[in-house]
Amino acid sequence: MRRSEIRDHLLDTALRLFNQHGYHATGIDLIIAEAGVAKTTLYRHFETKEDLILAALERRDEEDRSAMRAFVEQHASDPVERLLATFDFLEASVRDKQFRGCIFVSAAGEHKDTVNPVFRAAVMHKRLAIAYFEELAHAARFAEPKRIAAEINLLHEGAMAVAQMTRIAEPARQAKRMAGQLLAAEERVPSARGGDAGQRTQAS
Repeated sequence: MRRSEIRDHLLDTALRLFNQHGYHATGIDLIIAEAGVAKTTLYRHFETKEDLILAALERRDEEDRSAMRAFVEQHASDPVERLLATFDFLEASVRDKQFRGCIFVSAAGEHKDTVNPVFRAAVMHKRLAIAYFEELAHAARFAEPKRIAAEINLLHEGAMAVAQMTRIAEPARQAKRMAGQLLAAEERVPSARGGDAGQRTQAS
């Protein structure tokens, strides 16, 4: 394999093992055994285990956010419906047989110091997710997009936590229904053409 392919293979292996066993419980020896590479090969790409964890989280962050955006854009065109479609993406995610909860929450839980680079990487992922929700709320012309984004995110996080415990998709569907009720009651600002100041959404 080429150098880039080896690096990708190591990240894929590490992410799978971190998801299955956790970060502290997954040792370097297990990763190299599962990846089928020499220890020197791993350290050629990642000087420390922390470097490997950070690279794995960066990889998952990019993949997850790109996948959500692509899913939402494929399944909805109306800005309000796109906010709700994020819960359909969440439902698909928790239905995956590999789902064991949020890998970023797990990372923060195992690296509790708020100045730890792993903790900060997990926080950054969540901030970027909220930024996407705020982008959608702006597009939908909600009067308070920042607050809407925070509330949508809270529903996402709660649904994911319950789904982790129950291993069923209903929490995501329930969160979507709650989001629909929340959005239906929100004020929206007029468009450039005017004519819809103070209107309520029709989300359901």
